[in-house]
Amino acid sequence: MWNALLNLLGDSLAFFFEIVPNLGIAIILLTIAINLLLFPLTLKQTRSMRAMSEIQPDVKKLQSEHKADREKLNQELMALYKERGVNPAAGCLPLLLQMPIWFALFRVLREPLDFVHADSDLAGALERGDVRFLGMDLRLEPSNAISDGFVTALPYIILVLVVVATGYYQQLQTTARAKKTGQKVTGQAQSMQTVMKIFPIIFGFISWSMPGGLVLYFAASQIIRIGQQAAIISIDGHAGEKRKPVVEEAVDLPEEDAKPLQTPGQRRKDRKRKRK
Repeated sequence: MWNALLNLLGDSLAFFFEIVPNLGIAIILLTIAINLLLFPLTLKQTRSMRAMSEIQPDVKKLQSEHKADREKLNQELMALYKERGVNPAAGCLPLLLQMPIWFALFRVLREPLDFVHADSDLAGALERGDVRFLGMDLRLEPSNAISDGFVTALPYIILVLVVVATGYYQQLQTTARAKKTGQKVTGQAQSMQTVMKIFPIIFGFISWSMPGGLVLYFAASQIIRIGQQAAIISIDGHAGEKRKPVVEEAVDLPEEDAKPLQTPGQRRKDRKRKRK
């Protein structure tokens, strides 16, 4: 299974390299393909995280009511999650599923000729050392690039900063709606937000010791996910808006105008009656 994943990534990189003969662009195209495949999970993750934020007042109320009975509290919380369609674990699922891809891509970039067909254009480019993108050798780690001087390491540093910045922006996306609607952030939600803010920093440290190609994958993946989350939030926001009922104002009509409509024959009879 593991070798199958390694070979699949190697073949995919070679395929995208055939389309655009640049390893950096091939990695970005691979990232787009993977994120499209994982979009249903991203959709579930985004909605679940927003729903968790929205039900925090109810969670706090249950915690207050059942603070002396942990078992009852857990039962009530599970019932609340089921009622609102919230899965607390859904927010971590896309991250967990991508971890094997990260490890596999790390291996492929470290030993690319072991997983790319020898007769492919990508194999030829790797043998020539044609693996540069925006001034970076995508097989080189930022931590090693710094030894060649600040100017050489600058593109790697910028890429790592993009990973950290996009990670923070993703967290802002998931909490912006709650702040906009004036929802109070409970202690539990605040703790969750604090934990989530640490992840971009952790990713930054991890990226510093990873091949530039894998860091490029991290950055591209998070940028794509930001776009996906923005689309999901926008679509859900429009779908959730309830149309205000149109209330027609009552108009006082003159008494004669308030009479029911008459047929032409009835109007002729009325005129004859008036003449008499």
